Amino acid sequence: MGKWADGHGTLRAGDVTVALEVAASYGARTRGLLGRDGIEGALLLTPAASVHTFRMRFPIDVAYLDRHFEVLAVRTMVPGRLGLPRPRARYVLEAEAGAMARWGVRPGGRVELNGT
Repeated sequence: MGKWADGHGTLRAGDVTVALEVAASYGARTRGLLGRDGIEGALLLTPAASVHTFRMRFPIDVAYLDRHFEVLAVRTMVPGRLGLPRPRARYVLEAEAGAMARWGVRPGGRVELNGT
């Protein structure tokens, strides 16, 4: 996969395909999900190895991905928390709490990402 840019794409996990927002610029990564009441689909932060949920309005699922899009870990984070950095992580996927389990995103699995 080449260099990512802010935009939209798709996330595929098994037989599930969902809308994907891509936050590749510093501004888009910093903004993330702040100020939102929810998200349809998922948000990809690239590059990223950790996240926080300070000033967030809702709990989120966080999946840490390596350079080959293998899932290193999945955590549910409530607002006001600081996630531990994952040294091998290159990307972080964020979605509403419970979404990763519904989509089958689990450690050791792999996802396909297509972005603009």
